[in-house]
Amino acid sequence: MDEAKQIVTDIQKGVIKPIYFLTGEEPYYIDKISDYIEDSLLSEEEKGFNQMVMYGRDTSVDEIVSNAKRFPMMAERQVVIVKEAQDLSRTIEKLVDYAENPQPTTVLVICYKYRKLDKRKKLNKIIQKNGVVFEGKKLYENQVGDWIIRTMKSRSYPVSPKASQMLVEFLGNDLGKIDNELKKLQLICPKGTSVTPELIEENIGISKDFNNFELRNAIGEKDSVKAHRIANYFAQNPKDNPLIVTVSLLFGYFSQILQFHGLPDKSKANVAKQLKISPFFVNDYVVAARNYPMKKVSRNISLIQETDVKSKGVGAGNVPPGDLLKELLVKIMN
Repeated sequence: MDEAKQIVTDIQKGVIKPIYFLTGEEPYYIDKISDYIEDSLLSEEEKGFNQMVMYGRDTSVDEIVSNAKRFPMMAERQVVIVKEAQDLSRTIEKLVDYAENPQPTTVLVICYKYRKLDKRKKLNKIIQKNGVVFEGKKLYENQVGDWIIRTMKSRSYPVSPKASQMLVEFLGNDLGKIDNELKKLQLICPKGTSVTPELIEENIGISKDFNNFELRNAIGEKDSVKAHRIANYFAQNPKDNPLIVTVSLLFGYFSQILQFHGLPDKSKANVAKQLKISPFFVNDYVVAARNYPMKKVSRNISLIQETDVKSKGVGAGNVPPGDLLKELLVKIMN
């Protein structure tokens, strides 16, 4: 996120605030900012006396304030980092008095994960005035593919759109989890290596041929042989390919095709913008829309919803998930 980068850039330039309140549903950038401050603000010699890491479950707001008010020893400033501060959610507003008049020689970092600081409360307004409030927002899955490509490009590892989409399909939008897998690839492969579907299959264990991304493409192209081959693989590996996930992705896919049909401007740039997809994949939707007219798309969405209900045990008896998927594919592509 640009805001996270700007915070780090400002610190590098010497623009250092007395309070950093890092909040939000996405912990990835909270950790990145906190780790940067912990690693870089003080020298190794200064850290011994002037850097303290506390945990919300083991401390109180009063104790945090007491430590923040101390003066540094033989250093320009001290750093106090409070991790897992969401455990102090009931008393966090007690920071108001300190935030109104923070110790100028202390850098207080509050890592308040998986929650948002209430913008209506006084604490948010005071920290906005005297420090930094950063909110880490979850990326939508349609944004994660581009995030992977940008992140790896900055590390000198070009990633193909299909490879990034495979990672999103398999790992979702958990940036920390995705970054861990990307770092594994960096340990194995020298800089400049292209991250391809084959590389991901070999080193991360995601099949390049048997995944929801390929199933979706097979359906869009009306390639029933390929689609049923993938369905058979899913039936043999149900733990790695749960039906509920596949059905959800197919619902989203046909909803996008329906949206495509309704677009008056079907230029590549507009389709990518409106469907929130990479321009690389626009042609796949052109083909799918040709194979599935609007009326058929609406019918398929209803079929997918019926299968979703059955996958949850309603009206399906003891039909195995793999058979439900095969039945759905037959209905969709006929």
